[in-house]
Amino acid sequence: QVQLVESGGGLVQAGGSLRLSCAASGWSFSRYAMAWFRQAPGKEREFVAAISYAGSNTNYADFVKGRFTISRDNAKNTVYLQMNSLQPEDAAIYYCAQGKVPYALTNAVNYSSWGQGTQVTVSS
Repeated sequence: QVQLVESGGGLVQAGGSLRLSCAASGWSFSRYAMAWFRQAPGKEREFVAAISYAGSNTNYADFVKGRFTISRDNAKNTVYLQMNSLQPEDAAIYYCAQGKVPYALTNAVNYSSWGQGTQVTVSS
């Protein structure tokens, strides 16, 4: 049974940083891509970042390039999202997702399992 558990969300001031973690279990973690998506109230879920199965390739939404970094530790079955220079518009529930393929794709249809999400709140 696939399980994804996010942690690391919270309240931070604008300009601050947070590091999200997603612990995975129940499948061959190192064989598939992982990604982070987010959803703000009243908005559609949107892609944030993805990382390939071995971590050699990453993909970012334009609005996070240069501020967020996705990484993974296959020995720990964990994917991370380091978020720097956070702004109020980054506030959302952040979800990690398990890929159906090894590649760092941006479309949610390429991801088959989702965590419960972790709330990120940014005060101005």
